[in-house]
Amino acid sequence: MKKVIHIVGARPNFMKVAPIYRAIAERTPLEQILVHTGQHYDAKMSDVFFADLGLPAPDVHLGIGSGSHAQQTARMMVELEKVFLAHPPALVSVVGDVNSTIAAALVTSKLGIPLAHVEAGLRSYSPHQPEEINRLVTDRLSDLLLTPSRDADANLLKEGTDPARIHFVGNVMIDSLFASREKADKLPVLKDLGLIPHGYAVCTLHRPSNVDDPKILGGLLSAVAHVATRLPVIFPVHPRTRKVISEHGLNTWFERTPNLRPVEPMGYLDFLALTSKARLVLTDSGGLQEETTAMGIPCLTLREQTERPITVEEGSNEVVGTDPVRIRLAADRVLDGEGKQGRVPEFWDGRAAERIADLFASFLGVEDRPIQAASA
Repeated sequence: MKKVIHIVGARPNFMKVAPIYRAIAERTPLEQILVHTGQHYDAKMSDVFFADLGLPAPDVHLGIGSGSHAQQTARMMVELEKVFLAHPPALVSVVGDVNSTIAAALVTSKLGIPLAHVEAGLRSYSPHQPEEINRLVTDRLSDLLLTPSRDADANLLKEGTDPARIHFVGNVMIDSLFASREKADKLPVLKDLGLIPHGYAVCTLHRPSNVDDPKILGGLLSAVAHVATRLPVIFPVHPRTRKVISEHGLNTWFERTPNLRPVEPMGYLDFLALTSKARLVLTDSGGLQEETTAMGIPCLTLREQTERPITVEEGSNEVVGTDPVRIRLAADRVLDGEGKQGRVPEFWDGRAAERIADLFASFLGVEDRPIQAASA
């Protein structure tokens, strides 16, 4: 039986791999192995997502943990090589743009193992962003480039990519959202937090460029505190962000702004229950830009660029940067009823994983039950 190995490592990977794993199991005879690198190792950032998404326990857990980009990627490469040699795959599948993604891409390239990149072709055109380097290198090394939007196809073609490698399948993260929405709606998250639907905002901050510099993080917190003067802001605090807040005395923003409410990181279903009823989301997360677009919720992206421009061009997202004044003005517009409207992009229909399963089966020469997919 031909074998597909899925690589996951960070929280956004789990939402993308879960529907792919299910679709392959339902539609093909392929054997699947799930490898967790341990890039996110906190139980609240990792383990709970497997339960929420119905993913089986990883077949292999590498336990890599934290470190510099070089240290983390190097340790992953050493351990992934051992896995690939012990369990030779017909195909390795990676998702997104984290260090686990680039580590697997480099190892498969050296070993001559075919590689599929789910969420290929996204570009922020910010050359110093670590994720951008991961995207560029992984796309260059991949045999199958599975794109979430038409602009990603255009990016790859502009870079000289062979069109035969590019397949527009849609956004697999939205598969998880659609599959989980009903279950999330039944959870008592809003009641437990004393919230009413559409009467609060949600904020997340985790990117090193935003949270590692206390001056930048302090400016962002000042803007979010302004929003909290108008309605409650629920702020699930990433461990990296919490550390900087604590070390640099930034918790004063919470002490003097009662409606700015820090909470522990949430599991997927709890967080979906929270965001799906929000009036406004402020974030530096790429995945949240997509999820809010799919749900039609106004989103302010607290970054200078986005690798997901379709969420701005077609969706409900607005990129507002990190200037506190600009953020406050944009938030006020939304809360005054003047936020932008959007629509759900093409193929964000909950069936992207089925298209991916069909493409894997076709690439590996096994029988399946195909549905429509689009090549570049």
